[in-house]
Amino acid sequence: MAAGNWSRVTEFVLMSFSSLPTEIQTLLFLAFLAIYLVTLLGNSLIILVTLADPMLQSPMYFFLRNLSFIEIGFNLVIVPKMLGTLIAQDTSISFLGCAIQMYFFFFFGVAECFLLATMAYDRYVAICSPLHYPVIMNQETRAKLAAASWFPGFPVATVQTTWLFSFPFCATNKVNHFFCDSPPVLRLVCADTARFEVYAIVGTILVVMIPCLLILCSYTRITASILKIPSAKGKRKAFSTCSSHLLVVSLFYVSLSLTYFRPKSNNSPESKKLLSLSYTVVTPLLNPIIYSLRNNEVKNALSRTFHKVLALRNFIL
Repeated sequence: MAAGNWSRVTEFVLMSFSSLPTEIQTLLFLAFLAIYLVTLLGNSLIILVTLADPMLQSPMYFFLRNLSFIEIGFNLVIVPKMLGTLIAQDTSISFLGCAIQMYFFFFFGVAECFLLATMAYDRYVAICSPLHYPVIMNQETRAKLAAASWFPGFPVATVQTTWLFSFPFCATNKVNHFFCDSPPVLRLVCADTARFEVYAIVGTILVVMIPCLLILCSYTRITASILKIPSAKGKRKAFSTCSSHLLVVSLFYVSLSLTYFRPKSNNSPESKKLLSLSYTVVTPLLNPIIYSLRNNEVKNALSRTFHKVLALRNFIL
């Protein structure tokens, strides 16, 4: 690396919410800690119940289990470090640690986009071709679809993270965010980043828009099929099978779009932090709540599992 105005950066400093008073930071720590623990517990329960309960072995719950894995990954990558910056004022993160955090943030983010599209396709087949659903969505097909959802995260995260961290960085190492996201880290680069920015914008649009278009196509066909159902009860039943997924998709894409596709003039660092909290902290919390509260099969499975655990506990005692 050249000398002069550049220096070798060995660590970054996450500004996080340092501009807020200490009392507010303590309250945020308690709130985020509670959200973090509930998120881990809720998504872990979804995984365990959909694995253990024989009534939840359909493709829909197989994909839901994958979604819960992604949400747990998101939380483990982002939240523990954020909690450290709030309560222990441990704002430093190593150069390698920052790169790893960014890599897995991209990986899980891309995987979630494509998995939500896969789940929309699953609902399309279930509603539009119910008689052929078990044949079309067999074990081999759903395994391939899950793999296809996870795979795009690897090249996207590898190229974007490797390219960004190959740039020289200026003397300042303060990242104005609560995690190592691409835009705030890119501001610290001392080089021409025009090509990278074009790649990042095009890549983000493709990663977000391709799954979004697939979801829109699926739900257009789903809506057309539901409208053809003669009875109101049948329409409600068909819509209820995809309402939870539709709500999760809406929450995820609205928060993501507001964060990355707003004009820069309306995108202050503080507002970006708040919007980033919606898909890194809030959405992973809401997903298991939405699927458990709006799905009778999941609620019944949780009840059966709870009673089995109680019965086993009483037997041991």
